[in-house]
Amino acid sequence: QVQLVESGGGLVQAGDSLTLSCAASGRSFNTYAMGWFRQAPGKEREFVAAISRNGDNTYYADSVKGRFTISRDNAKNTAHLQMNSLKPEDTAVYSCAAKWGSSYYYATTISHEYDYWGQGTQVTVSS
Repeated sequence: QVQLVESGGGLVQAGDSLTLSCAASGRSFNTYAMGWFRQAPGKEREFVAAISRNGDNTYYADSVKGRFTISRDNAKNTAHLQMNSLKPEDTAVYSCAAKWGSSYYYATTISHEYDYWGQGTQVTVSS
């Protein structure tokens, strides 16, 4: 089992940057593929980014491709989401998620395939 805690959310202006962090405790971090998802008010949760266990393979939603970067540091049990050129439509609660037993080189983009979730952190982008 793993516990996930996000941090780094806040209120920013359009065009600003923000980095979210996900700290993991418990089972060996490198046994989990990691993903970031977001949910805006009145909308369903949507995939943002994912990274494989070894960090070599990353996946992005089309809406954030080229603006967001997912990374992980297995030695520090952390995952990060660097968000640049933020837009008002990026406003949402962002949650990190962990999937145990994934292939070393792959990470799913499907939310219900993730086993553990953090509590989420609010990101608000003003225009």
